[in-house]
Amino acid sequence: MKLSLVTETFPPEINGVAMTLHRLVHALALRGHTVEVIRPQQFKHDGQETNPYAELLVPGLPCPGYPELKIGLPVNLRLKQRWRAHRPDLVHVATEGPLGLAALQAARALGIPVSSSFHTNFHAYSKHYHVGFLHDAGLAYFRWFHNRAACTFAPSVDVIAALATSGFRNLHLMGRGVDTALFHPARRDEALRASWGAGPDTPVAMCVGRLAAEKNLPLVVATWAALRARLPDLKLALVGDGPMRASLARKFPEVIFPGVRRGDDLARHYASGDLFLFASVTETFGNVVTEALASGLVVVAYDYAAARAHVREGENGFLASLGDAAAFQAAATRAVAQRHRWPHLRDAARRTAQTLSWDQVVDGFENVLSSLVQPPAPVVCVTAG
Repeated sequence: MKLSLVTETFPPEINGVAMTLHRLVHALALRGHTVEVIRPQQFKHDGQETNPYAELLVPGLPCPGYPELKIGLPVNLRLKQRWRAHRPDLVHVATEGPLGLAALQAARALGIPVSSSFHTNFHAYSKHYHVGFLHDAGLAYFRWFHNRAACTFAPSVDVIAALATSGFRNLHLMGRGVDTALFHPARRDEALRASWGAGPDTPVAMCVGRLAAEKNLPLVVATWAALRARLPDLKLALVGDGPMRASLARKFPEVIFPGVRRGDDLARHYASGDLFLFASVTETFGNVVTEALASGLVVVAYDYAAARAHVREGENGFLASLGDAAAFQAAATRAVAQRHRWPHLRDAARRTAQTLSWDQVVDGFENVLSSLVQPPAPVVCVTAG
């Protein structure tokens, strides 16, 4: 299969969508498929890495509110020229920005099958950036966009149900795996913990991700502050960066801000924590939940997306009703009250993560794409005459 994957987020960017797409194309290329990634160029010397897939870099502009994310320009003519000269069997459009829209239109104009994936609830972010009036318009655009593809992949049953209710058609589940060799409890680093002021027995709560309004970080900090009534020495580390970092650091000087971490260093930070507080209500999946489980952390999260799929109350983590801040704090309190069970909970979390294979995710994605390229042969009825 010759596949062109078009996206406005991809490594070297750091986010769950970029990581997921990289996993998919890398695996498909290693399985013998011819894969090309079309994405915005991130910086001057971007795109010089050696990969098993090809890349076509196009111009982009910083996304408002997300300056580290580039919006690809609508290069319709360039895409048509590219695909006329090197026609793919299928175009997969992973983002709905100007570049994604150009790819959708160019592929349809050339008669090339198109699939899409829904990764981010950008329309749900609107209220966090004081443009809530854009919610319905954003959702309508996404519905129009994805219904022009032959199928749309979504990362969780929650998202599929919500999209189906909103009129999205031809939906397929594409979950997420987790790299359990990278994210591993054995990467715990006592020297790192000591730099946080934590001894071997000091409990450390953490959250990993973009430090931005849609991640509900004030609830994370408020929950940590409330838990200190039971655990006065409880530390909090917020791993990542974003527009809220400076204000949070000013208001809460005791909180640890390690900044953006990658690869082995990120895994070391995960494994050096104990309790994972994830209060976001805007996820389509939440890769950080499965990374925390793989790292052996006690996860506290809202009961949806990755947490609903993989966290079992009181067995490998703790859950709260979606959007209920009091319930979230109560779940965290239950976790702290059962600190004597943390070794058992951490082992159970790790075992759960070990069942989440990326190979199975790629298998499902590959099978659906192959069916679009090579539809089943028609049934021929032969009658005796």
